[in-house]
Amino acid sequence: MGANLKSRAITAAVAIPLLIALIVWASPWLFTGVFFLVTVAALYEYFTMVFPDARGKQLCGIVLGSIVALLLILPQIWEEELWLGLLAALCFTVYIFVKARSKDALQQLAWILLGCVYLGYLLPHWVSLFRLPRGRTWVFFVLWVIMAGDSVAYFVGSRFGKRKLAPAISPGKTVEGAWGYIAGSVIAGFLGALFIVQELHWLEAVGLAAWLSILGQAGDLFESWLKRTFAVKDSGHLLPGHGGLLDRLDSLIFPAVFSTAYIRVFHS
Repeated sequence: MGANLKSRAITAAVAIPLLIALIVWASPWLFTGVFFLVTVAALYEYFTMVFPDARGKQLCGIVLGSIVALLLILPQIWEEELWLGLLAALCFTVYIFVKARSKDALQQLAWILLGCVYLGYLLPHWVSLFRLPRGRTWVFFVLWVIMAGDSVAYFVGSRFGKRKLAPAISPGKTVEGAWGYIAGSVIAGFLGALFIVQELHWLEAVGLAAWLSILGQAGDLFESWLKRTFAVKDSGHLLPGHGGLLDRLDSLIFPAVFSTAYIRVFHS
């Protein structure tokens, strides 16, 4: 077994039981609290990557992203869209007086806003998914589909991958691995309809899993584009064999957003 594969296996052996315990037994408040800390850690990795030598900008981005996350996940916050709009207006107002004289201030502001939306707003949709009726079950289903697809893609791509999927963004990803991802997710979706979310017809579960697999890969490529832009190999070093926390979360963000919307529309 290669060193990287061994590290991935050890990390998974520790993390997966903890994740299952959190989903099954944690109270909504504990799940929310843990996920808020995960979001803050992901924000830290993102802003460290974007502003490696600017502690002030890192802190500003982390604080703003954390506030956005809190506005989304705290259930007692009323009209969070109103508060998000107010926060954005205040952010723009302050930035105009503090940074407007810098020639690259607008670009820096764009990266800050991207981090706040990408991680502060989209990532906590896992909490929104968890709070839906039968939310624990839906969280299990989405994680099962994405993790199964990702695992199959890793082995198919390593063994059979030849054609590059997006060489300018992520040279290691292959077309064969992408098809393996979809196939693994679809099979997991079919099994999930039998054993996890039994109210789903197997055909609906397979279709949903296919969409989730595409979105999971899109999220992976999006984070790879960020790393390529800032010339870093990994977002951090927290998870041996996986890189940073964001390297492990990247394929889970877009599926969580889609799943939350889908379930609210079709299964509420």
